Amino acid sequence: MDTPLTDRSAELQQRSKNIRFVLFAILLANWVVAGAKLVFGLMSQSAAVTADGLHSFIDGGSNVLGLVAMGVASRPADEDHPYGHGKFEALASLGIGAMIGIGMLELGRMALDSLLHDRHAEVTPAMAVVMVLTLAVNLAVTRVESHYGRKYKSSLLLADASHTLSDVFVTLAVLASLGLVALGYPKADGIIALGVMVFVAWVAYGIVRQAVNILSDTARLDPAQVAQHTMSVSGVRSCRDVRSRGMEESVYVDLKIEVDPNLTTAQAHEVADRVERTLHAAYPQLVDVVVHVEPEHGGGASRPHGHHA
Repeated sequence: MDTPLTDRSAELQQRSKNIRFVLFAILLANWVVAGAKLVFGLMSQSAAVTADGLHSFIDGGSNVLGLVAMGVASRPADEDHPYGHGKFEALASLGIGAMIGIGMLELGRMALDSLLHDRHAEVTPAMAVVMVLTLAVNLAVTRVESHYGRKYKSSLLLADASHTLSDVFVTLAVLASLGLVALGYPKADGIIALGVMVFVAWVAYGIVRQAVNILSDTARLDPAQVAQHTMSVSGVRSCRDVRSRGMEESVYVDLKIEVDPNLTTAQAHEVADRVERTLHAAYPQLVDVVVHVEPEHGGGASRPHGHHA
């Protein structure tokens, strides 16, 4: 049975609303964490904790970016954007990747400063307690965002969860370096920071790659599998030129089928209707299917019939 576009649009609107709610809750959590680190870092004159607080503040900035992007992405299709505004979500993911890159540069600067000038934080028990508490909050945030990112198949939530996870590793590195500095190994601060920088770079690469795949219309469905479903429909003689694009939860497909050249236009369109129903049933994430109907072997009518789901 075909899924009406209006129902699909309502589903996407609800999905966007749910994602925005998750992002807002995470924004509050990130800024509570950032505020605790910044206040304590400045009071104790700890450069490491203050820098970690700035990194958490960037996390909050990425949530604001995500909220704005989802507000745009949830808009229905219009004349200027006939395929909807979903790609704004991928653009936001790209922005988060860029923010991680900025944080990575700051990490590198701190690491080199520590190694070259032997600068490190002054270790206090209270500092360690604050870092452990914020670490627990970040772990909870990462778990929640990852869960809802998978549930709603949101590249934005998954990207932001990766960003928050990078903050977890930064905090772990700061804790480890504080411990080693207290034990008499001041160079550990810079060495661990360089290791974290490599990890953060890998996280940023994964986020950017996923966003670029969406923005560059990377194929979303296996053409051979789509053709197999299509060929199972009675009346379809052949299937070719299968193309798909979009986001994981909203995919667009177009393909060409060949039918008996002796079929009437109405009969040919009935075959196309069956193809659409079959593909919608096989792929619930499909938003739109365009079936181009042609006579088998190019015989009969010279102009193909375009059919829109």
